Amino acid sequence: MPRFRTRDEFGDVYRSLGERIAEERVRRGLSQRELAELTGTTQSAVSRLEGGGRVPRLDTLLRVANALDCTLELRFRPRTTIEGGATDDAEC
Repeated sequence: MPRFRTRDEFGDVYRSLGERIAEERVRRGLSQRELAELTGTTQSAVSRLEGGGRVPRLDTLLRVANALDCTLELRFRPRTTIEGGATDDAEC
């Protein structure tokens, strides 16, 4: 079964998530400072989150999603298929 093997692989996930947050923040015309105020944190914390340098907690992601007027969706999708079972679009 494939697994994350190094901290760098987790870092890729955090960076990707941070990039998505930054894109949405910019799309909505907010500065990092304004997003920080809306979420009850600091501008430097938002910067670390967007840069992937901070491991996001679920409650933080929920506050960010709320501030950006977005829904937060978490899904588990299988990376492999099970014989006679799950398809590529199945969820765990």
